[in-house]
Amino acid sequence: MFNSQPCISSVLVVHGPNLNLLGLRETGVYGFETLDSINDSLNKSAARMGVKIFPIQSNHEGLLVDAIQNALGLHQGILINAGAYTHTSIALRDAILGVNLPAVEVHLSNIYSRDDFRSFSYLAPVVIGQISGFGKQSYLLGLQALVHYLQEPSK
Repeated sequence: MFNSQPCISSVLVVHGPNLNLLGLRETGVYGFETLDSINDSLNKSAARMGVKIFPIQSNHEGLLVDAIQNALGLHQGILINAGAYTHTSIALRDAILGVNLPAVEVHLSNIYSRDDFRSFSYLAPVVIGQISGFGKQSYLLGLQALVHYLQEPSK
């Protein structure tokens, strides 16, 4: 399904606020998977697809905006779990729009089955797709979809 050429694509993986506490916080919602474990799984999956990932996590909105802006010319796509900033950050939305890189939004939990405010995403209108509710698998599916998108001949 994916070509096995040397790394032809690079993906920035953006983890937003509080995701550094995965495995400890609200395990009934987010499970026991740690951020390191998610990144390890993403690295393995990316390697099988001939892609390199570059994960960043920050609790600070400006650092995430800087990382997205700095992706221009370095990465071909963005996989993003903006955490709570999904529902509040016009700055992240504008950064994704500004760099004009294909981005996929992911969430561990189903944001549409939780608090009403979580069902709104500022990112949704500027990303190529969104996957939520599958735990760590949301990230892996998001990466697979992004790589497939990047490898389409018309892209």
